[in-house]
Amino acid sequence: MTDPALRSPAEPSPLALAVARALGGRSLVLVGMMGAGKSSVGRRLAGRMGLPFVDADNEIEAAAGMSIPDIFAEHGEPYFRAGEARVITRLLADGPRVLATGGGAFMNPGTRAMIASRGLSVWLAADLDVLMRRIRRRADRPLLQTDDPEATLAKLIAERYPVYAEADLTVQSRDVPHDVIVEEIVATLADRLGVAPPSGPVAARSAVPPATPAPDRPTEKGPA
Repeated sequence: MTDPALRSPAEPSPLALAVARALGGRSLVLVGMMGAGKSSVGRRLAGRMGLPFVDADNEIEAAAGMSIPDIFAEHGEPYFRAGEARVITRLLADGPRVLATGGGAFMNPGTRAMIASRGLSVWLAADLDVLMRRIRRRADRPLLQTDDPEATLAKLIAERYPVYAEADLTVQSRDVPHDVIVEEIVATLADRLGVAPPSGPVAARSAVPPATPAPDRPTEKGPA
């Protein structure tokens, strides 16, 4: 079967490749709120690890033949969540890969259990003000179509963050270049999996990400 996953142009690094091997066939699953950078970071992370990248929201839209806002408008959130769970189950069965999930996916107990059995989860945690700066100009978030989006987002954070905290690892998302976050995830994974950094000057140079003059902005989309 042809893999629909996108590959990042980021150059693999020896440590990240070693971490990918240590996953033993499991997928790396990024969870967190809208605007946390799951898609942007995920693409770069996949490139560093030499793995395919998949955005679950894109796969949901492809399966449904319509955009996520349209799914919400025509069928409602329960219908969307059921389809989301099916798609994520399918994607995890086709691993290993780096998988970016929508903000509400990890709230489903069945999905959390599936991720735990077939993957390793990383929560990209972000403060409310960081998320609001990133998403305030976007209009494709169905759960934020309210009179007070910031209050709605704060309520979602209060509900979701205790559940996100069940992820295997947590890395703080903030306004720095995404390559910085990628290297922090790789280092955290290496520590968790007991992967030693490759030795030698060539390996050291390969593991250093290129300088980026300004922070990247997330491009992920989805309900919340």
